[in-house]
Amino acid sequence: MKVILLETASSTNDVIKQYLPARENVIVCAARQTQGRGTRDRAFLSERGGVYFSALTFYEGLPASRAFEVMAHAAVAVCKTAARFGVDAEIKWPNDVFSGGKKLSGILIENSLAGSMLDSSIVGIGLNAENDVSALGGIATTLSMEAGRRITAKEAREELIRSYTSPTDFDDYLSRIRFLSRTVRVTEGGREYDAVARRILPDGRLEIEENGAIRALSSAEIRIRI
Repeated sequence: MKVILLETASSTNDVIKQYLPARENVIVCAARQTQGRGTRDRAFLSERGGVYFSALTFYEGLPASRAFEVMAHAAVAVCKTAARFGVDAEIKWPNDVFSGGKKLSGILIENSLAGSMLDSSIVGIGLNAENDVSALGGIATTLSMEAGRRITAKEAREELIRSYTSPTDFDDYLSRIRFLSRTVRVTEGGREYDAVARRILPDGRLEIEENGAIRALSSAEIRIRI
């Protein structure tokens, strides 16, 4: 997979779209982003010292029903990267990565469909390595902070590329989800309630049990607090 390194990008997810017409699998990384964004179009702090990574991948014969595998693979790649530096990381369903109770990485995915098949995906990953996250009010952490030593953005970037381009499976994802079998607080529409998180289904939905009733909900429908 071709890797392109940039000093500055508006957003690596935006830059990588120029490779869509050629149907070329490629990774784009930038030392900083000027218009980084996360889920729900939130701004994503993207100063030097972090890893700002996007991967464009085209698929043959992958049903859209399996699109969650793309997200799961990305989250596992981040966890494996952290592990290479001795940092324990877990996945907060569906795809944020936390360490020590604080956010280490965010993932933004843009999928393109061709009928019932997944045609391509753009996977954007922002990984905190040695960047200053103090402006985030204590909700974020970095590889360097968790490891207790300096982990450079270059080191983290190289490990992330290596992990992302290596195979993973769904069991790798499930092994890094740690809230299953616990009671969680669910916000669904205008209603809040407690439920037991039972399992993650292969399509990415969370199966919950509320007052003896079992349902499967998507991350687009609910928010949970552990």
